[in-house]
Order: sequence, then structure tokens, then C-alpha cells
Amino acid sequence: MKKIKIAGGIVVVAAAVAVALLWQNGNTRADDVAGTSVLTGQPPAASDAEAVMRGKYIAIAGDCVACHTAPGSKTPFSGGYAISTPFGGIFASNITPDNEYGIGSWTERDFYRAVRHGKGKHGENLYPAMPYNAYVKVSDADMHDLWMYMRSVKPVHYKAPETNLPFPYNIRLAMMGWNLLFFENKGFTPDASKSAEWNRGAYLVQGLEHCAACHTPKNIIGGDTSAYLQGSNLSEWYAPEITSNTYTGIGNWSEDQVVDYLKLGSNHVAVASGPMAEAVTNSTQHLSDKDLHAIATYIKSQPGSDRKKPAPLAADSAQMKMGADVYSVNCTACHNSNGKGIPNLAASLANNPAIMGPDGSSLITTVLQGGRGAVTAGNPTSGAMPSFAWKLSDEQVAAVTTYIRNAWGNAAPAIDAKEVAGKRSLLKLPSQMPENSPKGQ
Repeated sequence: MKKIKIAGGIVVVAAAVAVALLWQNGNTRADDVAGTSVLTGQPPAASDAEAVMRGKYIAIAGDCVACHTAPGSKTPFSGGYAISTPFGGIFASNITPDNEYGIGSWTERDFYRAVRHGKGKHGENLYPAMPYNAYVKVSDADMHDLWMYMRSVKPVHYKAPETNLPFPYNIRLAMMGWNLLFFENKGFTPDASKSAEWNRGAYLVQGLEHCAACHTPKNIIGGDTSAYLQGSNLSEWYAPEITSNTYTGIGNWSEDQVVDYLKLGSNHVAVASGPMAEAVTNSTQHLSDKDLHAIATYIKSQPGSDRKKPAPLAADSAQMKMGADVYSVNCTACHNSNGKGIPNLAASLANNPAIMGPDGSSLITTVLQGGRGAVTAGNPTSGAMPSFAWKLSDEQVAAVTTYIRNAWGNAAPAIDAKEVAGKRSLLKLPSQMPENSPKGQ
């Protein structure tokens, strides 16, 4: 009997602790600084012009337009973009000040709670595809200016598709458990031992720019692991490590070279492509040089992974020989025989840390479907690469990507033809045309 009472007491205490933790984790009192009398659908006054301009900068830094605008849409922030996750597609909502389909009927406090705490107008839990676990660090002042800007956006009367994930991911209440595990419910805390520039960079990287959303690997249920900014698979792409690691990170880049990449979309070695090209085009190119240098200072200070460069694969192996032949025929015109590329146009493949990452997804995807670098004010032409899916077999793509990852001083694991086949299927790209099948071409 005594043991039963003790066990019962332990259960009660555990339950009380769990309830307390859930309450603390879900506490949105920090958002009570926001008002409740003015609705988002009420346009700002002329006297609010400065706040609106500051808010526009915040929206750009947060890259809000990227997720809340459907591809090809001419109505920014009207929603409809399908965010791909391992659990299914999540459709971004309309966040224009439309009263019916947007957030026109929301108060400032409703807006704060959605952005910083992942709570919809009626208290429903938002999916963490909306990076509220990063935006919780956004200051009250920046949140107010952001809200003022959203009030100035043109209302769009458009109903975005509803998200319908399969069971059990459609149970939004389960997000309480996810939040308890992965959501740190507190704002940004400056590090007094660091410089003002470092702290500004930390605020931007951890919060508005939400870099960890792509560059930090995730666990099986989509939560960030402890490998902060050390690279993560994004299905078709691989977001590379952006730490001080000198092999797969940016440890060998100068601060100015990091700034060039974020402002121009390219630097001495790399050209932004895929999702990062979108981030540069929509967001980072528009940041002030001061903020870009702050970001560079912060990420270059991160310790990063313990990855070290291995010995390159033997150049006389069958796969490397095939890769060298494929590269010579198809790639040298732009990337040169020495892999140095064309500055600000065609990426340098030699000594490019993103090329040597543990995951070759981005390289495979680029070879198969082609792509275009970021288009920026400082580099408006950018560079484009054609698709080689029709021309190269899975074996040839595996060979040329393996060669690129192990030539000119590079060193990285080989790419398998099965991995290429998987990407080709995922991207819904055609097989090699029969007339292009001779070996080595």
C-alpha cells in the first residue's frame, strides 16, 4: 500500500511538472505589449511612414515574401506556396490585410502571437514550417514596425489552399509536444562578452533570417539537432555548413567574401543557387552592409563540425575516369579545365566547401535540372546552367559529380548512381535520351 501511495505521488508530481512546463512553453504574455484596438486591415496614417519603412526592412530580413507568395504570383504575401516537408506539403497562408482570407481582422496582438509563438487568431497551433521558433527572438520594436508595414500591403482577396497533412500530422494539438521539445520560449538575449556587431549578427541569424531553418540538420520529427548551422538535407538540395569549419564550412572565407556572397549572390568561389539564390534575391541583397558584416562576424565565429578533409578518391578508378571524360565534354566551357569557373558567373568547383559536403544533393540536382544563380542589383546578369538530365545517364551524373568532388584538391565521398536515380525521380525529370547513351559522353 505504501509503495502504491509513493508511486501515485510520483505520478502526480510528474503530471504537475508537465503541466507547468506546457504552460510556460505556451505562455504568450510577452505579446501583450501589442495593442488590440486597431485591426491590420486599417491602413496606416501618413504619420506612420517611417515605421512602415522600417517594417519593410524587417519583412525583407525575415524573407516573408518567399514563403507567402506562390511561384509566379503577381500578388505578394497572398499565400498558396506549398512548403515541402517530410510529412507532406504545408500551404503558406494569405497574410495581406484582406478581411476574409487574409489577416485584416487580426489585431496587433494576434499578429505577434502568430509570428512569435505559432498561435493562430483562434489559438490554433501553427506548424513550425512557419519559423516562429526563430521569430520568437524578434524584438517588440521590430514586431511593431513589421505589423505597421503589413497594414500598408495591398489586400488580396484570395483563399490559399488549406493544409491537409495525413494522420497523425494533421493533429495540431500535437504541436504542443513539439514545442515543448524544440521551442525555446524566450526572446533574444545579447551576449555581454561579445561586441555589438556580433550581437547584431546573432540577432539576425538566430531570428529574422532564421538561418537554422535550412542549415541546421533536423531529427526524425523535424526539430533542430545540436549541430547548429552544420548543414542539412532539404530533399532536392543540401544547405551547406556555414560555420568556421575550413573543410565543409566557410572558415577559409574572409568576412568580405561572406558579405559579397550575401549581397551579390556570388563571391570568389561560390554562386548561390536553389533556395539560397531565392534568399539572396529576396532578402540578403537588400540588407545594409553593416548588417551583412554583422552576419558574417557571427557565423564565422561558430565552431562548426569536426569534419576533416579525407584523401581524395583515386584518379585512376573507373568512376573517376568516366567523370573526367564527362566533365571535359560538358563542363569545361564554363567551369574551366582547372575547375576555377568564371567569377560571379559560373561557380568555382575547386576548393568550394559546398561541393565537398557530406551530402551531394545540391550538386546532383544542379546537374540534372540546371539552374540560375541569384539575380541581384550588384550582379543583375547572374549565370544560368542548362539541364543535363536528357543528356547524361544516372551513372554518368554519378561519375561527374564524384569527379568534381575529388578533383583539383577537393575530396569527398563518391556519389552512387542509385542516389542520382532517386533525385531524377523526385524532380520528375526525363531519362537520358537514347542517342546520348555512348559511354563517357
